Amino acid sequence: MNRTTLSLIAGVTALAAVTGFAVVSTPDAKATDGTAQAAAHLPVERTSLVCPQPSTSDLAETTYTSFTPVTKGTENEGRAELRPATAQQQGDEKAEDGEGDEEKSEKPVLEPKEPGKPVTGDATGGDSPALLGTAEGRFAPGWTVQQTTTVAAGTGRGMQGVACTAPDTEFWFPGTSTGDGRTDYVHLTNPDDSAAVVDIELYGKDGALETTVGEGITVQPHSAEPVLLSTLTDEKQTDVTAHVVVRSGRVGAAVQALDDQLGGDWLTASADPSGNLVLPGIPKDATAVRLVAFTPDDADVDLKVRLASPSGLITPAGHDTLHVKGGMTTAVDLEDITRGEAGSLVLTAGDASVPVVAAARVLRGKDGGQESAFVPAARPVGTRATSVDNTAKGTTLAVTAPEGTAKIKVTASAGTEGGTPASKTYTIKAGTTQHIEPPAPAGAKGTCALTVEPESSTPVYASRTLSTTDSGVPFFTVQPLPDDRGMVAVPHSNEDLSILQK
Repeated sequence: MNRTTLSLIAGVTALAAVTGFAVVSTPDAKATDGTAQAAAHLPVERTSLVCPQPSTSDLAETTYTSFTPVTKGTENEGRAELRPATAQQQGDEKAEDGEGDEEKSEKPVLEPKEPGKPVTGDATGGDSPALLGTAEGRFAPGWTVQQTTTVAAGTGRGMQGVACTAPDTEFWFPGTSTGDGRTDYVHLTNPDDSAAVVDIELYGKDGALETTVGEGITVQPHSAEPVLLSTLTDEKQTDVTAHVVVRSGRVGAAVQALDDQLGGDWLTASADPSGNLVLPGIPKDATAVRLVAFTPDDADVDLKVRLASPSGLITPAGHDTLHVKGGMTTAVDLEDITRGEAGSLVLTAGDASVPVVAAARVLRGKDGGQESAFVPAARPVGTRATSVDNTAKGTTLAVTAPEGTAKIKVTASAGTEGGTPASKTYTIKAGTTQHIEPPAPAGAKGTCALTVEPESSTPVYASRTLSTTDSGVPFFTVQPLPDDRGMVAVPHSNEDLSILQK
């Protein structure tokens, strides 16, 4: 089929799927179920990710881990790499000055050799820049990169983990703060060739906060811009919802929330505003849970709060409903809501037409030795979710199925230093959260990747917790596991040459 002709036929054969930026080719498959066909699901061919600057602490120790699941239907060609954003920017400037592309060839931080095997890289200290990553061909479908930083002491001490994200144009961050004792930065990373212009809106307990320099923030091409939230407003508030809106271009965005006494972690964006939210994987030994919710609508809404425990959905005593005022951030302490068992928060709006975003701040440990992490409302696992940097003793996988019984398959990859993949199937009963012990790869050394694949139509939500102990303090970090966007639906089309005659 002539590709020029195809490009004139309503543009149906070029389709972008956003894993940052992902592209697929037109399927050649013909109809098998009559004139109305379901879309074909094909592997994406290009993926972009951005990783924020990990830390400014001289004590920071950072590990980057990259992994692409083996995906059927991909070609043998392709590559993936992570490079410093600052190096790319400087290289681009040199290229414009005529010094050539060889000036941009600084060694990548990570460059995987083949799908199915994780690869790691390390960085030390507070000078590590933000990273920009691109994967093409067989490395693109489901490409996942984890950035895990340990800071031994100081503000935000503990484990800070974040999955490198796809660039986008809008982000909601309930659970941020401009209060005393907190240092919260919104990290904005621009992977593209043109500048991005960003607005940051802040909402507190009484509504929108007056900001001074939150509008029209310019993020230069191939660069990152950390913005300290407390510099945007004079108001000191414990619970704030940050709304990042990109006027032009696109950015990756994540919040680094650091506490003087309670450690710190990355807060990733909440799932899109909705009347039904799931916050998966509250650690079973959580000593305090603070739920923060916000609705961008003018209308108030009552949120029904339930905990999906190992035995089913329960209503926490005294916290069955949370009243959220329109345009105002609402927070409530749920204390030790899990009571020693795995749990996920399930939030349901009394009026489903009023959308809500939410996140929970979780504490582990005892007074004087506590550490914090965040669990934002998550998107469903979808077709497949991927997590990396997993260890046999320091990884907990939590899966919940709030709407009905579900089956999932969990596959552990080979380790970074060898081993054989292993898979196991699990049943998640309706309304429960299960802490799953992942299958152990035979002979695995180093860390491995885990993929979660639903084998039923019931929506499932998942998160992964990494943990260790340092001087008696329980360092940990929690990452939700949404769909890894390795596949994209491509509509079937038929050639119609009559369009050329119109």
